[in-house]
Amino acid sequence: MTNADPWDALRRFTNARIALGRTGNSLPTAPLLAFQLAHAQARDAVHEPLDTAALADALHAAGFETLDAASAAPDRDHYLRRPDLGRDLDDDSAQRLADYAAAQRDEPDVVFAAADGLSAFAVQRHVVPLITRVRAKLDGWRIAPVVMAKQARVALGDRIGESLRAKLVVVLIGERPGLSSPDSLGLYVTYAPRAGRSDAERNCISNVRPEGLSYDAAAFKLHWLLTEALRRQLTGVGLKDHSGALPDERPHSSALTPPAI
Repeated sequence: MTNADPWDALRRFTNARIALGRTGNSLPTAPLLAFQLAHAQARDAVHEPLDTAALADALHAAGFETLDAASAAPDRDHYLRRPDLGRDLDDDSAQRLADYAAAQRDEPDVVFAAADGLSAFAVQRHVVPLITRVRAKLDGWRIAPVVMAKQARVALGDRIGESLRAKLVVVLIGERPGLSSPDSLGLYVTYAPRAGRSDAERNCISNVRPEGLSYDAAAFKLHWLLTEALRRQLTGVGLKDHSGALPDERPHSSALTPPAI
């Protein structure tokens, strides 16, 4: 028999594992199995490869051009053990992006980099609906093709933006999965991207997913940051998020909306 937990009423406010009940000295079977499933999903999120063909099809259907890129990490094992390799482009990708940039007459205002990071699930599920909403707000902006980057860390966006001579780069990257969020997407915005930029020179919006920060709310914040970054010619600690109230929407009880940094 499962003993009742007085915290039961709090469960509707969070996905955290509270008030799971108790059977003798153990967890009941259902929450134990749910924990094991969540752990497996988190592991899968880290190791599942990004399906760039499917992502490219979805982006093309939404009206975006795409370019392929990969970091200097030759495989997932190297990527996980050598974070430094995930911050630099491999030679073929660097040449491909440089060749594309050389053939363009105008420099782009922004490039979006869809980077697998630590959750390809997040990129596969959330990139297209998010950047479709953002593009609708960027009237008159020159937007580069979306760069689909494999084995990528956040700083790979500096190399991508520099190679394409973009004024701004937005890295849309799979965040480290938790036991209730295997598909959380992070957004990192950097003005004048180039090799050697530090994390203090970026702004971050995190936990983008339907159960966390919604697409509309994330697009609202991202548009504000992009507009202000271009106007003030900076990102990072010098650019605070003063975007104001989020668009009206029904709040999600399972996550808080973190501020951009």
